[in-house]
Amino acid sequence: MKITFKLLSALVLVVVIASCNDRAAEKRIAELESRLAQIEGNKGTTTPTATPDAAPAAEVKPEGPLPVAQFERVEHDFGTITEGKKVSYTYKLTNSGEAPLIIQSAQPSCGCTVPTYSQEPIPVGGTGYVTAEFDTSGKPGINNKTITVTANTWPKVTTLRFKAMVTPAADAGANGPVK
Repeated sequence: MKITFKLLSALVLVVVIASCNDRAAEKRIAELESRLAQIEGNKGTTTPTATPDAAPAAEVKPEGPLPVAQFERVEHDFGTITEGKKVSYTYKLTNSGEAPLIIQSAQPSCGCTVPTYSQEPIPVGGTGYVTAEFDTSGKPGINNKTITVTANTWPKVTTLRFKAMVTPAADAGANGPVK
């Protein structure tokens, strides 16, 4: 009985951590708490129900001068690449706004992509970059990836995209042992 309690408690904790204000997850948590109470024998005890959170307020454009990240291009095609190679592309940008531009983060859509970006504020009229390094290992076929760039611009997020056709690497051991 104690093992079941600990297992269900751990499950509830994992769901709570992973939920991140997700209403469906809150409902699931309430169901799990109810089941946990039944297992413990506290059937007469009521469990708290999930209360719907207020809808998040839409972000409002900040007042005053703002930077503008003007990328030369937001899409890139690597073409056909052999699996196992690492390729990279640098997205160049100019701050065409009225205030220094600060890139706060660059998040890839998967672990096969490693972005790097200008760490220093980019002055008005200045240039910066976001570089995407794509590791094709284990990624045969058509690949469409994104990098979500967050900066002190309006809107705050810019999505950079790239694609590649990755051909499978020749497998030396595919034909079996040599006779």
